[in-house]
Amino acid sequence: METATKPNHIGRKISRIRELRGMKQETLAEELGISQQAVSNLEQSEKIEDDKLEQIAKALGVTKEAIQNFSEERLIYNIQNNYEGSNKGASSVSVSNFNCNFNPLDKLIDAHEENKKLYERLLQAEKDKITYLEKLLKEK
Repeated sequence: METATKPNHIGRKISRIRELRGMKQETLAEELGISQQAVSNLEQSEKIEDDKLEQIAKALGVTKEAIQNFSEERLIYNIQNNYEGSNKGASSVSVSNFNCNFNPLDKLIDAHEENKKLYERLLQAEKDKITYLEKLLKEK
């Protein structure tokens, strides 16, 4: 009996990893230099060429193999064993178990820079629209 979902659907794996990383399709599209619709099409593809998969993996911050071998079951198992089981035998939860492995200020600066770029693109689009409308008015 065949299940309704295909276990090795690479597009679904990419979609799930992107979601788990808190990344929108638009952000991934920008990283890859393609449209959001192209990312949507990629995520619906059952197979993807190796070189394209390598680019996607880099944009997602994982390896190509991590995408190919991704499964929800392994993720849940990993979380349960590494987090729920990490405090066995401890009388209280230690603060040292929750060390942050990134600088929150760096993340804030990155988000600010991304917002700044988005604002600049929106501003340029508005300028282009004004130029286009002025051109149409002059033609009349």
